[in-house]
Amino acid sequence: MSATINVYPPAQKGTYEPLDDKRGLYGIWLVIATEAFLFFSLFAGYLLMGSSKFRWQTNRPPKLGYALALLAILIGSSIVLMIGERMVKQRRYFAARVTLVITILMGFGFLALQAFEYLDHWTTLTPDTNAYGSIFYTITTLHAAHVIVGLLLLCYVLFLPQYEPASDSPHLPYKTVSLYWHFVDVVWIFVVVILYLIPHGIVYGF
Repeated sequence: MSATINVYPPAQKGTYEPLDDKRGLYGIWLVIATEAFLFFSLFAGYLLMGSSKFRWQTNRPPKLGYALALLAILIGSSIVLMIGERMVKQRRYFAARVTLVITILMGFGFLALQAFEYLDHWTTLTPDTNAYGSIFYTITTLHAAHVIVGLLLLCYVLFLPQYEPASDSPHLPYKTVSLYWHFVDVVWIFVVVILYLIPHGIVYGF
C-alpha cells in the first residue's frame, strides 16, 4: 500500500496571509453594480410603458417642489459626508463622527419629507390606480428602502470604536459606507429626472 504524500506544507503558527485593504471597497462596488442594474431595469420599464403618451396623459405629474427639496437634502448629505471622509484622512475623528450624525439626520429628514409627499400624492394616485401608479411607487419606495439601509450602515460606522487609518481593520468602513450613500444619492437624481422632470415636460411643454 502506497503511503499518502501531503503536498501542502504545514501552516506555521503565528503566520497569516496579508489582508487586502481594498476588498471592502471591491465588495461595495459589486453591490452598487448589482443595485444599479436593478434600478436601470425599473427605469427602462417605466420609460417603455410611458413611451405612449396616451398611456400617461390622464395622469397629473407629481409635484416638483417635494422632489427638488428631497434632491437638495440628499446632495447636501453627500457633501457633508465627503467632508467627513476628508476628516478621517486628516485623523480628525471627532469631526468625522459629527459629519456622520449630520448625514444621518438629513437622511431621516429625507424619509420624513417623502412621507409627506406620499400623503399629498396619494389623494390622486395610488399603486392600484394604474400601471403608472404601480411603477412610480415601486421605484420611489425601493429607493426609500435603500436610504434606510444606508442609514443603518451609517449608524453602524458611527458607533465603531475607531476609524481608518488608526483602526487595525483593513476594510475602510467610513469610505465603504460613504460610497453606498453617494450611490443612493445619484439614483435619486435619476428618479427626479425620469419620474418628475420628464412627465412635467410632456404635460406642460417645457
